[in-house]
Amino acid sequence: MRTEQEYRRRLYSYKRNMFMKGERVGRDHPQFEPAVNLIAESFRLAVDPGHADLFAATSHLTGNKINRYNHPPRSVDDLLKKQEATRVLSARVGGCAFRCGGVDTLSGLSVVTKEVDEALGTEYHPRFLKYLQYVQDNDLFTSIHLTDPKGDRSVRAHQQVDPDMYLRVVERKSDGIVVKGAKLFGGTMLLDEITVAPTRAMTDKEGDYALSFSVPADCDGVAIFCKPVAAPTRKQLKAPIATYGLGAETITVFDNVFVPWDRVWLCGEWQYAGRASFLISLFHRSSYTGCKPAVADLFMGAVAMVAEYNNLERVPHIREKLAHLAATRELIFAAGIAGAAKAKPSSSGTYVPDAVYINAGRYHAGMNIYHEFETLADVSGGQGINLPTEEDFLHPEMGHYLQKYVKRRPEVPAENIWRLFRLVDDMLYSEQAGWYKAAGLHGGGSPIMERITILANYDLESKKKMIKRLAGISD
Repeated sequence: MRTEQEYRRRLYSYKRNMFMKGERVGRDHPQFEPAVNLIAESFRLAVDPGHADLFAATSHLTGNKINRYNHPPRSVDDLLKKQEATRVLSARVGGCAFRCGGVDTLSGLSVVTKEVDEALGTEYHPRFLKYLQYVQDNDLFTSIHLTDPKGDRSVRAHQQVDPDMYLRVVERKSDGIVVKGAKLFGGTMLLDEITVAPTRAMTDKEGDYALSFSVPADCDGVAIFCKPVAAPTRKQLKAPIATYGLGAETITVFDNVFVPWDRVWLCGEWQYAGRASFLISLFHRSSYTGCKPAVADLFMGAVAMVAEYNNLERVPHIREKLAHLAATRELIFAAGIAGAAKAKPSSSGTYVPDAVYINAGRYHAGMNIYHEFETLADVSGGQGINLPTEEDFLHPEMGHYLQKYVKRRPEVPAENIWRLFRLVDDMLYSEQAGWYKAAGLHGGGSPIMERITILANYDLESKKKMIKRLAGISD
């Protein structure tokens, strides 16, 4: 397994195919450093003896120790450890850990490539296993790119005026394919490998859009456009939260990119486009039952600390809010546990979690995310947005005024109060907080998608039979 330093060295060696604010930039740009630190933490924990049980696994291909985020689950225990690792990592870095997308992608593809081969006689799965071993042996970081620009949302892929609104095959050759289009994904600037898959089910007229493959992140013809997301900062009153950040949101353009056949996982098998999207999303939503409770842990901790510093921790309505947050978040985590416990092995040997439990957990996470922000804003009042700057708070002549008037509970030092509310400011009112509000609702699939998936996989007929028996109805 790689160390965090080895991850950085390889990442910084890639070609400069990224653009930000009108300039071509490298992956060593200071804007990305907090996000690189975030990913580096996952590499550090995998080789740390105190965390290796969660963050490392044994490859079923080689028997070697590998990073858990490159290990498609081979058991219920693997699914549970991924969920727990994601909760631990997200809590350590103060939010999204980014790494789960890699294992979720590899997991979904390990299932669907086998299913396609069994049904249609293709040879995707053996190719994919070779690629998976390459990723594991080199401890690479990949992640999924599902979302297409989609253009006119009222029509399907093949009906678009501009056919590139969905990523597609434009040429098939003896040694590979040529693809064109774009994918929307946050964090491409952190990847060693880019993996794409269909964003939705396709029809028999949309074979060119039923497409999945992997390419190096600096592959010829790939351009990555970065919208910066400002990370928390500190100058003198240093804090771990300022070490990590999101870096940027990205749009990745594929301009006639050549992909060799040994890196193609789906090409024209339109019947399996929806299945690929479903599986990758399902595995990713199972990860959300780990990361979203971690984010809620942070909100609960902040609410409790604000109440303590305000000397209001025993006030009934605040305790009621904390109880609601705790109950909601642990139910989401429990849904992930249930989804893992009910998992079944696929024909490839990868364990697939239960779709109903997983989507129920992700649904409640999305539906409750804004309540977390509201609760912290309610209990903290206006102090987070009104907090004086660090420079003024520490000013040698005038800072004593702010140190006096920022006080809450008399025995709590003014600096501790400033530190807490500065973190509240980061969590509620910063540019990064805006990102979390959108990601908490839409990341991994909006609540409407969870509702659709739940009903599509829920056994309503058995419930109707229960009622018929109790009511004495016979068909």
